[in-house]
Amino acid sequence: MKLKNKIFFYSTFVFVILIVVLSVTIYYTFVNITYDRELERVESNAKSIHSGIREETDEYSAIDLMSFYVPNDGMLRVVNQDGQFMTSSIISGDVPNSLRKFNVGFERGRQSSILTHSGISYGFVQFPMIWTNGEVVYLQVFESLKTVDDNLDILRLVLMLVTAIALIPVFISGKLLSDLIIRPIQSLIQTMNDIKRSQTFKHIPLNKQSNDELFTMGQTFNELMDLLKENYEKQEAFVSNASHELRTPLTVIESYASLVKRRGLERPEVVKESIDAIHTEAVRMKDLTEQLLLLARRDQDWKLELSNIQLGQLLENIAKNMERAYNSKVDVDYPHSVTLYTDEQKLKQLIYIFVDNACKYSDVPVLIKLSEGPTIEIIDQGIGIPKDSIDQVFDRFYRVDEARNRDQGGTGLGLALAKELAESLSIKIDLDSEENKGTRVILRLNSLSSH
Repeated sequence: MKLKNKIFFYSTFVFVILIVVLSVTIYYTFVNITYDRELERVESNAKSIHSGIREETDEYSAIDLMSFYVPNDGMLRVVNQDGQFMTSSIISGDVPNSLRKFNVGFERGRQSSILTHSGISYGFVQFPMIWTNGEVVYLQVFESLKTVDDNLDILRLVLMLVTAIALIPVFISGKLLSDLIIRPIQSLIQTMNDIKRSQTFKHIPLNKQSNDELFTMGQTFNELMDLLKENYEKQEAFVSNASHELRTPLTVIESYASLVKRRGLERPEVVKESIDAIHTEAVRMKDLTEQLLLLARRDQDWKLELSNIQLGQLLENIAKNMERAYNSKVDVDYPHSVTLYTDEQKLKQLIYIFVDNACKYSDVPVLIKLSEGPTIEIIDQGIGIPKDSIDQVFDRFYRVDEARNRDQGGTGLGLALAKELAESLSIKIDLDSEENKGTRVILRLNSLSSH
């Protein structure tokens, strides 16, 4: 069954049950109240009859008084303590004769109840009294409630008619409700089918602002489409750039391999030159592949191994390693060492990326400075970065200058990886650079003891 039909049937069913239950409740509540009031009235009349019969005189006997006090459309009779009739039943109005022999289930004492005989309700009251011979007897008063039954029948018909009429707007409202709820869902399905058919990203049309969940669902879907489109475009660019980056070293390797194959036996110097070039490009391709895999497997690799580390000693070790690698001076400045609870290997990798860039593009010593905060500053006096490129240097494969990056062997992934590492370590990166004057990188560190 379709969702639209389910909503219609379930909502309609609930409203129908509520209306029926409400009507039945109203009817039986009114019946109980009405019968209770009528029984009180019959009891009041029975008291009057009881008082009147006790005023027996020589002129009027108890039987005569009973005939006088018998209620309209009712019956009076007297029974002894064994429930046997002591007098003939006196009836009036349209009461059937069969009521004279009607057994009410005699019990001694005062009684009052609503009885039904031949489809007619009667108010029944029983009073103990002293009979003319001094014996304790019971006066039984029956009064027809046919008028009340007729009125209740009319009420029942009215409630049934009102219930039937009330069901019409229930069905209409159920249909409108199902259409209202299902409309944005149908729009969502149609949009998804269009996306599937056209292989493009589309939005659900939202006609007006509202605060309901259906509008939020459409708005969330549109935001999801924007996110998917953005990620799809980034993925396309990533694959294209990765293919381009891998194609270059592979072409170089192929060219030099072909050169060695053609002239390697004749010219040994060609073999040495080719081996150096192939080795360089192979190392560069290996680094590129490792960085690509690390970026692609962030969820698995960004699991932190936290420990207390001495930042001063860490920076000293990094500086020594970079001095040996680039044969250039790297100075470290810190007034006192700072202890930080973080992932040592990932922090070291992050700092290496920025110090490596500083050493590549600067001919003067690089400065690593540790200060309160704690913050780490990597300062160089190299070629710098143009102002309009600072916001893009953390994008994957972005290069400020393609030629100079190719000369230095860069892949365009180092700063993108640095950004990922910084986010995993809750480190904020500030970059200040001026072309031909140098670059200043500020790492604002955070202890991860709360993570």
